Amino acid sequence: MFHESRDGITFSVKVIPRAKRDEIVGVEGEAVKIRLNAPPVEGRANEALIKFLAQVLGVARAQVEIVRGDTSRRKVVRVRGVGLAKIKELLKA
Repeated sequence: MFHESRDGITFSVKVIPRAKRDEIVGVEGEAVKIRLNAPPVEGRANEALIKFLAQVLGVARAQVEIVRGDTSRRKVVRVRGVGLAKIKELLKA
């Protein structure tokens, strides 16, 4: 589920837009399941995902990027500046 490289930690995310609040729901298959309040329109859910993950992981928004899945609910995210153990603990995966 998590892959560590020189570029950072990558992992899969399943996004559920238009939820009541932003929250990590758990793990579904090989992906971290995240509910976001933002709608999937004009990149708002993607921006909300980056902001939410940066806040949860305690990193700057510039250290979180969507590698694949800009227009899909299933995305691959890369995070720099935080260790694998901390990511697993904070995401409870």
